[in-house]
Amino acid sequence: MMGVKDIAFPHLHIYLTNVPKSFSVFGFEIALYGVIIATGIMLGLCVAAADQKRHGLDGNTIWDVAIYGIPAGIIGARIYYVIFNWAAYKDAPLSVFNLRAGGLAIYGGVIGAILTVVIYTGVKKLSFFATFDSISLGFLVGQIIGRWGNFFNREVFGGYTDNILAMRLPIEAVRARDITPALQETIVEGTNYIQVHPTFLYEGLWNLAALAFLWFFSPKKKFNGQIFCLYIALYGIGRFWIEYIRTDRLYIGNTNIPVSMVAAVGMIAAAVIISLIQKKKLTEGC
Repeated sequence: MMGVKDIAFPHLHIYLTNVPKSFSVFGFEIALYGVIIATGIMLGLCVAAADQKRHGLDGNTIWDVAIYGIPAGIIGARIYYVIFNWAAYKDAPLSVFNLRAGGLAIYGGVIGAILTVVIYTGVKKLSFFATFDSISLGFLVGQIIGRWGNFFNREVFGGYTDNILAMRLPIEAVRARDITPALQETIVEGTNYIQVHPTFLYEGLWNLAALAFLWFFSPKKKFNGQIFCLYIALYGIGRFWIEYIRTDRLYIGNTNIPVSMVAAVGMIAAAVIISLIQKKKLTEGC
């Protein structure tokens, strides 16, 4: 039996007890989810600014666009999540504003940020692709760190597994809607936990590998936008297979089509198309 605040990785012999979701400061509860997301954003901005500087660009551009991009990204991430998970909010509309309970979709955040950078670079007469090449690296940093917010919230996990990274969570600590009928059937009688794929960890490790590759490849890029294209392609590939095993998938309308898998395919296609266009421009320029 597990305590309600415990988290375990049995095959790694890791047993964590009393893992909090929040902490109190002067009587005010602060969600770790928010702290981790904020940390990821700030470190991501630092990495993006550093990449701009090593390309001979003004790193302050990143901090300037962040003033508008961060709110737009958070709003976009929330709107995206709510739209495709409206059933969870329709009976209590005001809960849409309760970000402390989680519920941010990275695709919405990316869309919000891209629109902001398009507008900002257009107004300032800057290269969108050169700017977003650096921001892409920052996104990966934010996503790697931000996924640990899902760990503390006991969310973003997959179905049953007994692999080396299998994670156990007390049933009482997770949202009932995340326990699918198939997962329910794997619960051993007399126990109070589920054993699942830690998909938040899978995505974090995938993004870490992508970040390492893109950071070292960035100085060798052939055209502006190449890092951006590689980012959305790599993220799309990783998200596609990870989404397949998640239990909290968002669907398109009343269909059984996972919206994130469709979006992942769209990202990969967009990466190919943008790369071809940018390469053509480079060739014509020569």
